[in-house]
Parts: sequence; C-alpha cells; structure tokens
Amino acid sequence: MLLTVDVGNTNITCAAFNGRDMVKEWRIATSASRTAEEYGVWLSQAMALDNLKLADITDVIVATVVPEALFNIKGFCRRYFNVHPMVIGEEGIDLGMKPLIDTPAEAGADRLVDAVAAHVRYGGPLIIVDFGTGTTLDVVNAEGNYIGGVIAPGVNLSLDALHRAAAKLPRIAVARPGRVIGKNTLECMQSGIYWGYIAMIEGLIARIRAEYGEELKVIATGGLAALFDKGTDVIDHVDPDLTLAGLVEIFWKNKQTAA
Repeated sequence: MLLTVDVGNTNITCAAFNGRDMVKEWRIATSASRTAEEYGVWLSQAMALDNLKLADITDVIVATVVPEALFNIKGFCRRYFNVHPMVIGEEGIDLGMKPLIDTPAEAGADRLVDAVAAHVRYGGPLIIVDFGTGTTLDVVNAEGNYIGGVIAPGVNLSLDALHRAAAKLPRIAVARPGRVIGKNTLECMQSGIYWGYIAMIEGLIARIRAEYGEELKVIATGGLAALFDKGTDVIDHVDPDLTLAGLVEIFWKNKQTAA
C-alpha cells in the first residue's frame, strides 16, 4: 500500500491507498519537534484500530509546508517502512505541471498538489479555494499549470485574532448564522466570520474571473469547505481529499516514469 503524508500548518494527514483507492485516513496535530519514534507509535496504533499494520506500507509520498518537520518524517519512513519517501519539491519529482509564477520555489507544496488533483478530476481552467490555516484561492489554467493565486488569513486564525485582541469577545466555533444582522455578541461574530468570508470568496472569484477573462470552475477543499459551500452558489464542487488525491497522482506518475 501507498502512504500519503500531507504535513499542514495545523494537522498532518496520513492516508493508506490501494492503487488510487483510499483505504483509511488518520490525522494528528502538526509538531515540528515530534520524533520518528512518536510518529511510529501513533501511526501503528491508529492503523491497528482499522486492522492494518505498518508492514502493509510499501511506498510513501510526502508534501509539507512545515520544512522543520521533514527531517523526522524522513527518519520515520526509513525506520518503520525501510523506504526513502518521495517528497514534493525535491529534485527529480515530476509534478506533471509547471508553476508559472515569479519564484516557483515559493509555491506551497500543498497548493501545487491540489492543482494537479483538481485538473485531473475536473479539467481546467479552474479556481481552487482551500479553507485551511490560511484561506487560499489558486488558479490553474486549461493546460493544468499553476499560474498564481491569493492568500488570506484562515477562518480560525481570524477567530483567534478577534478573541486575543478584544477582551470582551469570546472564543466561538464557526457556524452559519440564520441571519446577517446579529442580535447579540455571538451572532454578530458568527455573522462577521461566516458571511464576511462568503463575501470575500465571492468577491475574489469575481475579480479573478474578470482578470483571467474566461469562466473558471470553482473547487473547494479543506475542513470548512462543506460549511461555506452552503452559503454561496459560486462553488461548483467540494472535494475534501484533494491534496491526498494529488499525492497519489504524482506518486504513480513518477513510479511509472521510473519503471
């Protein structure tokens, strides 16, 4: 089986695949200081709950936006799977697309992987809206190349900033309020976050389409994508496993090339 490892700023998502079919997915909070042994203990226990074991894994591919975590991730792969993982961004890994931006090395691995998966699944041109630690909008052209995008603070980051900076504002969960005009502090905050982000997404998509000069499909991903999809009609598809799917596509492309 193939193990995909997506190291985000908030969570690490691992998933086991048979071919292109996902078997199971597991998550753990991101920590750059977590050791190879800690990864081994966590994943072995998580897999055992699903009647799987570390020995079932034969290959690993990694995408990370936390460079400090990569050393121990590689050590974990060598120690527990006896493999050197494919790592997005390292020399020799063919993404099957080009980042057509000023400094290609600056493009986040997750954004490039999402671009690969979205183009394979939905064609192009398109916009990928990722509701992650940051809220990003990435543009992929008809040929599947990444041509740039937008980075804004993530929903939970904004909520945390409100709570930290304003003494009287509580920490709240993200929810869709029943109305825009709040009648109490909780409703006002929920409205500002939910409808504020809806307005931002709709406005940015409209501006991107106008600048691009062509209609673009919109694919949403990330943990909050389904919630925000309920408040707008600009999202065409919600695909929560986009990054993992992209890792699988890139793995098999490079595996076949090597063969």
